[in-house]
Amino acid sequence: MNTPQARPLQAWIDGVGLLGPGLSDWPGAAAILRGEAAYRPARTEFPPPQGLPPAERRRATAAVKLALATGAQALAMARRDAADLRTVFAASSGDAANCHALCEALASDDRLISPTRFHNSVHNAASGYWGIATGSMAASAVLCAPHDASFNAGLLEALVQLSTSGEDVLLLACDTEYPEPLRSVRPIADGFGVALLLGRAAGPSSTARIAVDAAAAFTDEPAHTLAQPELEALRRGIPTARSLSLLQRLARGEPGRLVLEQQPGQNLAVDVQPC
Repeated sequence: MNTPQARPLQAWIDGVGLLGPGLSDWPGAAAILRGEAAYRPARTEFPPPQGLPPAERRRATAAVKLALATGAQALAMARRDAADLRTVFAASSGDAANCHALCEALASDDRLISPTRFHNSVHNAASGYWGIATGSMAASAVLCAPHDASFNAGLLEALVQLSTSGEDVLLLACDTEYPEPLRSVRPIADGFGVALLLGRAAGPSSTARIAVDAAAAFTDEPAHTLAQPELEALRRGIPTARSLSLLQRLARGEPGRLVLEQQPGQNLAVDVQPC
């Protein structure tokens, strides 16, 4: 008896947002990734969070600012409204500076925790702020995966949601740096965020089709790297920046199989086909 084969998980990339060290938006980053502009390392600049009421704007953390900024870029590129758009949030460690502040408070004599610090400590804080800023009431998933694998886990979750729901999905992945002493054991170089708006069908803003073979998604093949040493160092220095090899394919319009770094012996294989 023939066993039915699983259909590949696929989506069309309709919008991209990017914010990281020396990378202020997707158009500028795409030119750098194509080799048309020089990469100049610089600290990540976090823009003021748009769409939030004044009180929430003051409380917004670096992770929230990354999610709102990159998400807005992807929506603008795709000319989409966030109100009815499913979201998937992925982060290796949430807001690292807030985690550090909580640890400091717990190590002090009075051990009092700020209510703002506490509500910003939950892993779905960025999702909550997104809902406030955009008015979205659509379904939202929030996840992390072991060590540096959260971008890949978020991508897979978004592809599965798109396949099962038939609705477009916005993936928002970000990481922020830890202060010392946590930085010495979890050295994340700076803040980095990426957003991908995944559509169920090709549209006017689609740049590429991405597909994952559900039966052979993971491989022990080595991950693809970047030829530019400074960009490769960035890719290796921040978990979410593992996405840079995919983003470079999108920027250059290069087709073919791509292996995204996840963890030793279990990298993620994807197929990229420009539109």
